[in-house]
Amino acid sequence: MTSPGGDEALLAGVVDLLPLGVWIARAPHGEFVFANRVFREIMGMEARPDVGAGEYAAPYGICDRTGEPYPESQMPFVRALRAGTTVTVDDIVIHRTDGRKVDIRATARPVPGASGEPSHVVIAFEDISAEREVERTRLRADLRTQEARRLEALGTLSAGVAHDFNNLLASISMLASHLRVRESDPARVADLRQIEAAVDSAAQLTRSLLTFGRGGATRTRRFEVTSVVRGVVELARRTFDPNVAIRFEAPQTAWLLGDPSQIEQACLNLAINARDAMPSGGTLTITVEVAQLDEPSLPLEPGLHVIVSVADTGAGVPAAIRHRIFEPYFTTKDEPGRPGTGLGLATVYGVAQSFGGLVEVQDASPQGALFRLVVPAVASIPTAPEERAPTDLVSGTGRVLLVEDEPMLRRATRRTLEALGYQVVEAVDGVDALGQLDASAEPFDLVLLDVIMPRMGGPDVLRELQRRGSTVPVVLASGRLAPGESEELVAGGASGVMHKPFTAAALSRAIAAARTRRESP
Repeated sequence: MTSPGGDEALLAGVVDLLPLGVWIARAPHGEFVFANRVFREIMGMEARPDVGAGEYAAPYGICDRTGEPYPESQMPFVRALRAGTTVTVDDIVIHRTDGRKVDIRATARPVPGASGEPSHVVIAFEDISAEREVERTRLRADLRTQEARRLEALGTLSAGVAHDFNNLLASISMLASHLRVRESDPARVADLRQIEAAVDSAAQLTRSLLTFGRGGATRTRRFEVTSVVRGVVELARRTFDPNVAIRFEAPQTAWLLGDPSQIEQACLNLAINARDAMPSGGTLTITVEVAQLDEPSLPLEPGLHVIVSVADTGAGVPAAIRHRIFEPYFTTKDEPGRPGTGLGLATVYGVAQSFGGLVEVQDASPQGALFRLVVPAVASIPTAPEERAPTDLVSGTGRVLLVEDEPMLRRATRRTLEALGYQVVEAVDGVDALGQLDASAEPFDLVLLDVIMPRMGGPDVLRELQRRGSTVPVVLASGRLAPGESEELVAGGASGVMHKPFTAAALSRAIAAARTRRESP
């Protein structure tokens, strides 16, 4: 109803003050009649009098939550006319021309004309972006919790497998090295060296898988990143399809401060992402470099940075989705047998943020994608050159208490120790070990102690020996030590720590060194 004396202008002004967007169009074809200020603010544009029903999506940037154009048959205007009553739609996302996305709730109601049939449809638009963000944040938190639990379970499983597998590898390694140092036939020596090399290769794979699956708190320390990335490269070479050629370039060492397992995870995710971009094969190139960066376009503090680059020769990343690839749960991988979770690149982004850096994607040359992980570098630490471990066995005398729950490894270790000249008493776990110590009429010169055993593990046995005031040197061995755990065990009183699998020569040196340290004043 229209009132005289300029009340229409007043009414329009009042509607402009409403906190909701208001849009009115004629029925049934949707010719534009009126839109208020909030409608224009939500849409980021003026109302379009040149479009009507059946052609709203493209001009106004109306999309669904997946980013696809909203179906014209499901538009609020159409649905309200079809239902003949008020309808509410809350799955619309406006993709504005300025790049901003606005989640809206649209409530449409037909307005009856003189004939009783709808003459107009009025739609109220509410900006619910903040509400949707809360929902998305809650959903992300729930999914991250589920993912964390899954990874925790995977880490536990991986640790268990690594423990058992490393025990088997240690048995093979010790027997092979024990036989090799006593073998005079060059052909047999070469065969035994091949066995040792295969064991070492398997051990590296086990350590990589264990690191990949291990969860827990991060450990901040200064570490050399090139060796971490090299480990990822070796894992990729062992596990990726042969049709993916892998190149690794690292002309210099580079140091970071943080948790090395995070960098390892980020690099592995980038490598997997590159592999999946080349289903028919191609070249994966991973490089590590150190550069002085002070580019104003980069949101980084000027200074020395480590740049880990991962390039592929796939189809590249379409420009239309580049702004979304680091969003959690956004994925383009839907092929059978290799579905995407949408967490790989999001994890890389999180790692970059935790190190105070960034991750970016560029076009590779001549084709493919190039991802760069850029993080602040720290000063290097001078280290002595790594020496190849000697293969000579170090003989000795005395009584050794061998505590190992795995029968095959216990037999192999006993045979090696006896060949070195030691008298050996066996125990199957920590409780048995304490019983053997209590029952023995002669003192032991050393205890060789597995870390993880049923009933009582190695660290508990070590603490009990310290409580008793024992001075017998203790060497602990494990195939699943976390970063820094070896140092903690030594600080807790261990005379040495060995990582399974180890060779007979390494075992002989560890025992000799532990006894020497205990006997030194």
